[in-house]
Amino acid sequence: MKTLIRGGRVIDPKNSVDGRYDVLIDGSTIKEISKNIRKTEDDTRIIDASKRIVAPGLIDVHCHLREPGYEYKETIRTGTAAAARGGFTTVVCMANTDPVNDSRSVTEFIVDRARTDGVCKVLPCGAVTKGLRSEELSEIGEMFEAGIVAISDDGRSVRGAGLLRKALEYAKIFGLPVISHCEDETLSGGCVHEGRTSLLTGLDGIPAIAEELIVGRDIAVARYVDAPIHLTHISTAGSVEIIERAKRRFRKITCDTCPHYFTLTDEATLAYDTNAKVNPPLRSQDDVSAIKEALRKGTIDIIATDHAPHEVTSKDVEFDLATFGISGFETAFALSLSLVREGILDLKGLLAKMTVNPAKLLGLTAGTITEGAPADIIVFDPDMEWTVDRNSFASKGKNTPFRGMTLCGRNLFTMVDGKIVFNELG
Repeated sequence: MKTLIRGGRVIDPKNSVDGRYDVLIDGSTIKEISKNIRKTEDDTRIIDASKRIVAPGLIDVHCHLREPGYEYKETIRTGTAAAARGGFTTVVCMANTDPVNDSRSVTEFIVDRARTDGVCKVLPCGAVTKGLRSEELSEIGEMFEAGIVAISDDGRSVRGAGLLRKALEYAKIFGLPVISHCEDETLSGGCVHEGRTSLLTGLDGIPAIAEELIVGRDIAVARYVDAPIHLTHISTAGSVEIIERAKRRFRKITCDTCPHYFTLTDEATLAYDTNAKVNPPLRSQDDVSAIKEALRKGTIDIIATDHAPHEVTSKDVEFDLATFGISGFETAFALSLSLVREGILDLKGLLAKMTVNPAKLLGLTAGTITEGAPADIIVFDPDMEWTVDRNSFASKGKNTPFRGMTLCGRNLFTMVDGKIVFNELG
């Protein structure tokens, strides 16, 4: 079946396209992009995108789908349904499942389950070390053959620099990016940012240096090996400074941050709202300002969600006992659009950080509206206001600090490989 998306403002950062075009999809691929495409067949489906923006489907390089092992928190079916609502057509799921994705069998399970249950495309990330224990490397080659697109011990840093060196050398053979969770666990035993807010609440703090020490270490090891390194969920001004300085001398560094690190400060934890408990923690206003400036300058390449859904009982406890994480798929794009309204990025620049830049990191042909490319497309309204109702989330995880807030900008339509998987255009 053919689909004609008509009359939208098409923005494609990869090809520097920004104009009003029609987009014709034939089966799973984009057949034609031009003005005033005529309907040639009676069964062509027409999507009216006038007064809307048509863009490549978003790509999330960091999320948690919880399956296998934690299906009470999320499943591949519910997680990808939430992702599609949020405008994501491809997501990379981290390895901290149960069992950990550190072997061919677990990778194959995720790939097979995604094929049957996935609403959008799911790309597994394999563990760097077995069991995430930082003792010995996982079966990286076998996981690569089974379908992983990156390796990460997300949730923990690789403890030994020597082991990280081996992982970078091994990943380099397969062209896999190493995604680094930067946290010195000897310094990070708390639950909120160490600063004025931790003093006021009496909660144990996590200092910025816990992140910054590992940022510096991992860059140094990657530079020594001459291998790419991707630093995930960057949250501090000090990390930004280290990365910016290092990028001048070593071009194989990329990094991402998440919407909550440029829309919230640690003051969100003053009311002991466990939905604002996330790792790394929400930081100070100075850190938030530095993250925004790094996005503007291009020091931060990618915006990821770190979608981390949890069941109610993981959050409805005392703050220090609550689990870290925010359910982010369904609010991430709207929150990121605030960067456009603030003049930090234009729409093309924002979309680049959520489409073409993630695609480049992962070596994908996705993230673009190009004739012959996969028909992964979204249609959104950057000016539509809506109120966050966590009870309407497709995700099992209702843990969001943005509940009840009015956000501006909403995805209304998602197509994956030519199949409409979400549609609120009417």
